[in-house]
Amino acid sequence: MSPSETTGVVSLAARSPEISGAQIVASLVPPRQFETASFESYRPDADFPSQAEAVTILTEFADSWGVQKSGGFFGRKKNKAPAVKPGVYLDGGFGVGKTHLLAALWHAAPGPRKYFGTFIEYTALVGALGYAATVEELRGSTLICIDEFELDDPGDTMVMTRLLGELVATGTRIAATSNTPPNALGEGRFAAADFLREIQAMSDNFRTLRIDGNDYRRRSIEGHAAVRDDAAYTEALEDATTRRAGDDASDDTFDDLIQHLSTVHPSRYIGLLDGLSLIGLRDVHVLDSQTEALRLVAFIDRVYDAQIPIVQTGTPLDEVFGGDMLSGGYRKKYLRSMSRMIALTTGE
Repeated sequence: MSPSETTGVVSLAARSPEISGAQIVASLVPPRQFETASFESYRPDADFPSQAEAVTILTEFADSWGVQKSGGFFGRKKNKAPAVKPGVYLDGGFGVGKTHLLAALWHAAPGPRKYFGTFIEYTALVGALGYAATVEELRGSTLICIDEFELDDPGDTMVMTRLLGELVATGTRIAATSNTPPNALGEGRFAAADFLREIQAMSDNFRTLRIDGNDYRRRSIEGHAAVRDDAAYTEALEDATTRRAGDDASDDTFDDLIQHLSTVHPSRYIGLLDGLSLIGLRDVHVLDSQTEALRLVAFIDRVYDAQIPIVQTGTPLDEVFGGDMLSGGYRKKYLRSMSRMIALTTGE
């Protein structure tokens, strides 16, 4: 039996997800693997003191709301709020735990109105609701967490910085990480100065925390995504569909997926994954188009957030970025995606 004939297997290329502004707002919470993230569960690397320092500073940032750590949000005794800047920006390489710390801060912040999402999700919200309606939707929130702040699109960047400026002016606090470093500043680094320059008048409102360290997954560039032969690939899909009822596995050729991603806005990629417990990709090969490569990076980010394993045939997924991609301005994005591809295909 071929994979396409396996009962319960669907095609990602046949899905055309739609997502409303209300759905985007409802989804602005930490990804599944960070549902219980806390400062206590973060494990700083003793070889990189900036990691433990970041925990201390972010804990102080959380305490500055007047919340006592041991007493919960409504403890009788309140801490005296120290003078802190309303924004914090986590600058560091991939795999050092920036998203964990961002999620821990979200969990520590008073609720109920606080939001956690990627840059793409917030720009999608503006696209769905309009700028003014988005401001009104988010106004009065305690905290806005932005993972993977982008500098790729100047228009989107300026819309977001204007939005953040309006929210900070009304008392909302902002925390952000980023994944877009110019290669000239070194592997795994983001240009914090460029970020601050983009937000112009807001720059004085942000405290930048530089977090050093190695990828916590301890993947080396010599590691590779796991590749299966046709028989093992089919067996994996069949195993996935027998574990539980429903459309819980997908089967597509790599070309079909890449082509389909060009027809779906990145903010809707998460909708492609509904109900899936396994993703199957056949005949993976090297990409020559940077546009296609960046779409794949955005898709893998959503798959990683959802923690859905991938099985594949063909070229190892971590080797698909061809040409000069790994020496260009998006180097850090590709390296992070490669690390995630290895994790998703090996189960480690």
